[in-house]
Amino acid sequence: MSTKRNGKSGRRPGNQDTRGEILTAARHAFAAKGFAGASIRGIAADAGVDAALVHHYFDTKEQLFLTTVELPVPIGDVVESLTAHGVEGLGERIITTVLSIWDSELQPSLVAAVRTSLADPTKSRSLSEFLSLEVIGTILGSVDLPAEEASLRTGLVASQLAGVIIGRYVLRLPALAEQSSDSLAAAIAPTLQRYLSGEI
Repeated sequence: MSTKRNGKSGRRPGNQDTRGEILTAARHAFAAKGFAGASIRGIAADAGVDAALVHHYFDTKEQLFLTTVELPVPIGDVVESLTAHGVEGLGERIITTVLSIWDSELQPSLVAAVRTSLADPTKSRSLSEFLSLEVIGTILGSVDLPAEEASLRTGLVASQLAGVIIGRYVLRLPALAEQSSDSLAAAIAPTLQRYLSGEI
């Protein structure tokens, strides 16, 4: 006669395969629902585990998403450091930080992640939502703005950063790739600052 451990069925304890199964379920969830629509509870159900076990392997949905797209950057720490000094000079801090990360030893992994996302519309959608909600949206959350204006500024900042990243590191456009990080940051920072806090 079979018995159910602890009176429960359908939920497994962690084992060496559990993390991989959670990641597989997460990739499917983010692809189908986007970053905003996917939930830890839903991902856990798809993987056949308790939500607490997902949190055992991944502290947050952000961390889980970053792992599925193989972005090797602690986004939360980066955003916190950027917003620590308020909106003044924020445009310069953002572009300087972005360029320093992309010019580091992480560049091959970051380029691979972007290329993979661009080749798959579902991954592009999830990455776009993540950057808008969790990165730029959080940065602009430090500024008291009406929702519609915050959305517009978020889109403008995102388009500027995406253009620089894809042009300099993915397409390797000479006008961007041959510039020093300092000169490129100096050229772009004022535009980012206007998008963040100036007249639009």
